[in-house]
Amino acid sequence: MSPDFPWPLPEYPSAELRALAERARRFVEEECVPHEVQAERNHGRLPQDVVDRVKQAAIEAGLNGGRHAREHGGQDWTAQQYVAVHEQLGRNTNGIWWWIPDAYNVLRSGSPEQIERYLIPSIRGEAALSYAVTEADAGSDPSDISTMAVRVSDGDGDGWLLNGEKWFVTSGDVAVAHLVAANTADGVTIFVVPADAPGVSTADDPPFTHSFPHGHPAIRFEDVRLGPEAVIGPVGGGNSLQNAWFTEERLGIAVHCVAAMNRLLEEAVTWATGRVQGGVRIYDHQGVSFPLADSAADAAAARLMVWDVARHIDEGADPKIVHAKASLAKLFASEAANRCADRVLQVFGGRGYIRDYPAERFFRELRVDRIWEGTSEIQRLIIARSLERRGVTAVIG
Repeated sequence: MSPDFPWPLPEYPSAELRALAERARRFVEEECVPHEVQAERNHGRLPQDVVDRVKQAAIEAGLNGGRHAREHGGQDWTAQQYVAVHEQLGRNTNGIWWWIPDAYNVLRSGSPEQIERYLIPSIRGEAALSYAVTEADAGSDPSDISTMAVRVSDGDGDGWLLNGEKWFVTSGDVAVAHLVAANTADGVTIFVVPADAPGVSTADDPPFTHSFPHGHPAIRFEDVRLGPEAVIGPVGGGNSLQNAWFTEERLGIAVHCVAAMNRLLEEAVTWATGRVQGGVRIYDHQGVSFPLADSAADAAAARLMVWDVARHIDEGADPKIVHAKASLAKLFASEAANRCADRVLQVFGGRGYIRDYPAERFFRELRVDRIWEGTSEIQRLIIARSLERRGVTAVIG
């Protein structure tokens, strides 16, 4: 590792993975970390020239479109390569890494026309899409969504009429199109809906605890007319597409939590070993060092769980086992990261309460990881059911 970066990389299963992680670390340290305070002081927003630079640097570093096929402009990463990269991206506060051009995995199931119109431009950094699932009365239970799409046949030809309202639509404020989960007569179906289509509007755009690049508005769909080309995958096939999306997202959240814990611990150890009070380093007080030791144990355990999920994916394990393991990793890592952030903020004392310090920003940002893409309580339900249905050894082995 370059001497410019005082904290070395962890161990990786291969030299190839280490090289990829080093490339991602350099991107984070050079293109993301320097803009964290500026982003925080501007409610997550950065000047367009900075955003353009981050996008271009990510493309030059080969970090865009990680899990997507090379033929579409992606990197065709394995799950372990994805984890190696995101173990570095998660070190960044304020979500500046969100500007890396990418696309939801659902688009891999799109038609050639959908891939050409939405997936490829997203990987080039020319477009962004949102994924709209949650509703006012359908949060932890996505099967309870009320958004409806009904078949219509009129003077405009065959198609669909979409009605509903989605909440917490991440990137909904900048998206050129929304991926919308809706009920149909054949079951849940995913539609791609242009953001400027008649009948699409922003119902609310509330502020949130973190200061990230994009918002999470509520999007309303009122008699939105869609053609048959708007369906992604098979009609009624939305649940299987969403399960694959949830698994990947939960793995991503878990690895970002691991990365956050690593940076928090590095910042805390550096601070506590250099901070002298009452004639001694505060690190020499067990009240300071022991909580950091507990956090180190949490971080090490979470990292092993994350890499275990990635290995199972790459080995072609049963998707239901992978789903359970991803929930296990997401549950543990998100809960552990929140404990770590609380301990580290305490180590920094008053400075830990200043937004210019990473400890304060992580303290706020990590809280949502126990909520989105399935709350901790939902993860416990998934794990408990998997223990019964798949067996204890399959889930934890």
